[in-house]
Amino acid sequence: MDQTTVTPISLLDAYAPAEIALRVREIGVAKAAMPVLTMFALAVLAGAFIALGALFFTVTMTGGKTGQLPAFGLMRVAGGITFSVGLILVVVGGAELFTGNNLIAMAWASGRVTTQQVIRNWGWVYLGNLVGAVGTAALVWLAGIQSMGDGAVGETMVQIARGKIALDPVSAVARGVLCNVLVCLAVWLCMGARSVTDKILAILFPISAFVACGFEHSVANMYFLPIGVALAAGTSMPLSAVDALSNLALVTIGNIFGGTVLVALVYWTVYLRNSE
Repeated sequence: MDQTTVTPISLLDAYAPAEIALRVREIGVAKAAMPVLTMFALAVLAGAFIALGALFFTVTMTGGKTGQLPAFGLMRVAGGITFSVGLILVVVGGAELFTGNNLIAMAWASGRVTTQQVIRNWGWVYLGNLVGAVGTAALVWLAGIQSMGDGAVGETMVQIARGKIALDPVSAVARGVLCNVLVCLAVWLCMGARSVTDKILAILFPISAFVACGFEHSVANMYFLPIGVALAAGTSMPLSAVDALSNLALVTIGNIFGGTVLVALVYWTVYLRNSE
C-alpha cells in the first residue's frame, strides 16, 4: 500500500503574489461568464452592502449638537473602519461590485475573455449596484435615519453630498483613480487569504485608508449623492441632480482607470504576460 504522506495546506500561509494573479484571472473568467440574472442580483446586493457601509460612515462622522468632535484625522480613520463593513459584506457574503470587477481586465489581457464580455459584466453590475445603493438610500429615508441626533445625521448626509459635488473635474477623477487602486488592492489581498479573518483584515486597512484620505468611490456615491440631494431639496441651498450625475460619471472614469490600469494590468504585466 502506498504510504505517501500528503502535507495539508496551512491556513496560516497566504497565497504567493503569482498565485494570486492566477486566481484573479480565473475568477475574472467565471465572472464574465456568469448568467445575467445571477450577476444582476448579486450586484444589487453589493450596492446595498456598500450603501450600508456608507450609512455607518455617516453616523460615525456625525457630531452632536453640543460638544467638540475628536481630532479630524481620528474621525476620518474611525469613519474608514466603519465604512469597511461594506466591502467585508461584498467579499465574505458574496456579491458583485463594479469597482472590484475592474480586475477582470487581467482575464481580458490574457485573452481569456472578450471585450464584449467585460463590457457586459461591467454594465450589468454597475446598473445593479446603482439599484441596490439608491434602493437602500430610499429605505434609509423612509426609516427616518436622517432625524437621528436631533437631525445631525441628516445634516452630515447633506454636507457629504455637497462636498462631493463641489469637487472640480480633475480632483474628482484623480480621487476616483486613487480610490480604486486601494479597493482593488484590498480585493487582491483577499485573493491571497485563506480564512474569513484574513479577508477581513486584508480589507480593513486599504479601505480605511481610502476613506480617511477622502478618495471617491462610485458605488458609495450612488448612495451618498441621492440621499444628500433629496435632503437638501427643501433647504435654501438645494443640490443639483445634474451636478451629482456629473460627479458620479467623473468618479467612475477614475475608478476604471485606477482599477484596470494601475492594478490589474500592472500585475498582469508582472506575473501573467508570459504565462500563456
